[in-house]
Amino acid sequence: MTSPIASGRDADVYALDDTRVLRRYRKGGDVTGEAEVMSHVGSLGYPVPQIYAAGGADLVMDRVHGPTMLEVVLAQQLSPIEAGEALAELHNRLHALPPLRSREPGHTVLHLDLHPANVILADDGPVVIDWRNSTDGPPGFDCAVSAVIIAQESVLSPTVAKPARHMLRAFTAGVRHPLAPHLTEALAYRAADPAQDPHEIAALDRARQLINAEL
Repeated sequence: MTSPIASGRDADVYALDDTRVLRRYRKGGDVTGEAEVMSHVGSLGYPVPQIYAAGGADLVMDRVHGPTMLEVVLAQQLSPIEAGEALAELHNRLHALPPLRSREPGHTVLHLDLHPANVILADDGPVVIDWRNSTDGPPGFDCAVSAVIIAQESVLSPTVAKPARHMLRAFTAGVRHPLAPHLTEALAYRAADPAQDPHEIAALDRARQLINAEL
């Protein structure tokens, strides 16, 4: 197989042609649940890549052309405030959908990794990618996890500290479900992520302070 066109912490993406990509997890795994969530929200009109095949560690889906929201913000083609508002609206749209499996009152589909690097700005609008962590649960928890990710980036990267603060402020103001009751759980969830290195985990306390300042 040719070299990947994109790589994340635990997966590589390969172009199959101009319309489809293969995403393969380097350490194996089962993408079935992820594909089921994507198909579920996609069937309800949420902007996700269409799934063509899923099995083992491989997921074949639409190739979405466009930069990520993060790339556009860093290129100063989209203001951090506009990005935060758009990210909040993506949460609000997702959390208006019924859960896939849960029957608990108030539960919705949760992405649990919805941040600007996982939003591709295609010609016809934003498309949300990377649904590996998705599940059902209280929407405020999903909002809190995204807030923690943005705040962490503000702490860890001086070059994006100011834009990330503006984005965080707009995001926390724009989501419809309160995240404060879920902040402690979201911080613990992030700390338990095996992809987090010690430096990132050490930034969580400062991230909490930044979020609390906006609530």
